[in-house]
Amino acid sequence: MALLISCAQVSSPQLVILRFLNQSLDFVNDNVSKIFSPLFANLRDFKMLLSCFEHPHSDPANPSHSYTQEWSSDKKDYDGKGDPEAIFNGLDSILKSSLDRLRDMRGSVSWRKNLKLDESCHGSIIRELCSQGKLDTALWLRRKLMQRGHFPGLLTHNHLLNGLCKVGHMDKADELIREMSEMGPSPDCVSYSTIIKGLCRVNNVDRALCFFETMTKYGVQPNRVTCNIMVHTLCKKGLLEDATKLLGEILGGTLEKATSDVVTSTILMDSCFKQRDMTRALALWKEMSQKNTLADSVLYNVLIHGCCLSRNVIAAYGFLCDMVKRGVGPDVFTYNTLISAFCKQGKLVEACNVFGIMQRVGVAPDQISYKVIIQGLCIHGDVAKAMEFLLGMLESSLLPEVLLWNVVINGHGRYGDVSNALSVRDLMLSYGISPNIYTNNSLIHGYVKGGDIIEAFRLKHQMLSAGIIPDIVTYNLLIGAACSLQNMPLALQLYDDMLKKDCLPDIITYTELIKGYCRKNQLKEAESVLLQLQVSGIPLDGVPFKILIKKYCILQQLGKAVLVYKKWLVYATKTGAGMC
Repeated sequence: MALLISCAQVSSPQLVILRFLNQSLDFVNDNVSKIFSPLFANLRDFKMLLSCFEHPHSDPANPSHSYTQEWSSDKKDYDGKGDPEAIFNGLDSILKSSLDRLRDMRGSVSWRKNLKLDESCHGSIIRELCSQGKLDTALWLRRKLMQRGHFPGLLTHNHLLNGLCKVGHMDKADELIREMSEMGPSPDCVSYSTIIKGLCRVNNVDRALCFFETMTKYGVQPNRVTCNIMVHTLCKKGLLEDATKLLGEILGGTLEKATSDVVTSTILMDSCFKQRDMTRALALWKEMSQKNTLADSVLYNVLIHGCCLSRNVIAAYGFLCDMVKRGVGPDVFTYNTLISAFCKQGKLVEACNVFGIMQRVGVAPDQISYKVIIQGLCIHGDVAKAMEFLLGMLESSLLPEVLLWNVVINGHGRYGDVSNALSVRDLMLSYGISPNIYTNNSLIHGYVKGGDIIEAFRLKHQMLSAGIIPDIVTYNLLIGAACSLQNMPLALQLYDDMLKKDCLPDIITYTELIKGYCRKNQLKEAESVLLQLQVSGIPLDGVPFKILIKKYCILQQLGKAVLVYKKWLVYATKTGAGMC
């Protein structure tokens, strides 16, 4: 071509074309051919195809077609051995296929490069999925990364373990930690502690102990967290001696180090108190005090609660004073424990004093504080004081639950004070709390105690109108009221009504009927009810027998009284109920 140009043996248009082709071929030789030459068997054809794309008169949308048209338009420069358009279309297809493969290779290389650069990013995504509870997605992503040759780090695996253990998927957690042991990263103390805690949560202590032995076997030293998890689990199952033995083995055969850790000491002391071993618990406390171990509010709460369990409220109060002296602030749980202990022992003045101290030091009473003291006051008959606490609760913007309202209403009802009971019920309604079956039973009890039977029956009808179904307590109260008035037809009508409502009678129902018949001196009917009670399968005590025996004795029918007594002996011997 260079020779033709130099000799000027071509026409001017042909000269321009030849010069352009010469420049294009030089460019291809110097650059592109070095990269793409292995992809084509005929390098000259490839150069020719590239020159087609750079032809100044080619169609950008279809450059190969435009260039083919130009070449085919000059028949005298073509040797006529085939269709030039078919040839260039074939070359175009080859080039496109090769470029597609190159693009895929570049994408693969780029993805792998980005994967290596974004290892922390992938781990963060898995950890975020675990925190959101999307564990299946996190495990799927881990599996896909491992298929690509990328293994997430230990921190990421520990997050996965923690998530699985929290939701109780212990089989998957077990499988994950086995894969970690086989393929990496190797589990550390955190990994084993996590799965041990999860197994203990689902009460699989044997498997937890197995993992505990495995970690020591592989040279992973258990830390304080691991020890406390195992000790707490064993203590919860009542295995205090096993927990002590295990702790001694971990700490080198001595428990001296145990008392230096406040968490371990708290767990052991709590277990001792629950087993009523107060001496051992206080011995642990003494060791801690001698070592000047810093005690927290949780430890003091365990001490106070343990003393209250042993009914040693004075010692519990002493620990409260020591707690304040050491600068450890008592919390609401501390005061609630003491208030409950004083109320159980009937020391309501002391309970109210502790409640007052609680308010003065700035610890706000909660629902439990009010519930404990209101119930204690109502049980011991001081309903007026309980009402003061209920009103104080409302002033503190704490809305009492329906149980507390019922406790106060029942307290008034037991003493026949229906007026105050109704005022509490109205106050309850004003705060948007609807009375339930217990509220109405307490009011009925008040009416019965006050001798107002008509209002008691009216309230029963109001209950039905409000959609509240009477229960066994409702019927027993009304049957007892009817029997007190010696109105046995009404009592039997109520008895039939409760059977129709599928409300099964209990021993109180039959006892009230026996009382009613005895009051009317209808002793045959009373013995018939007693026989019906015996064959009903309801466990019974000696009260129904005593009522009949007492009535026969009053009527001086000692022979019949003896017969009833013998029936009682036979029943007690059969059932093993014993005599009272």
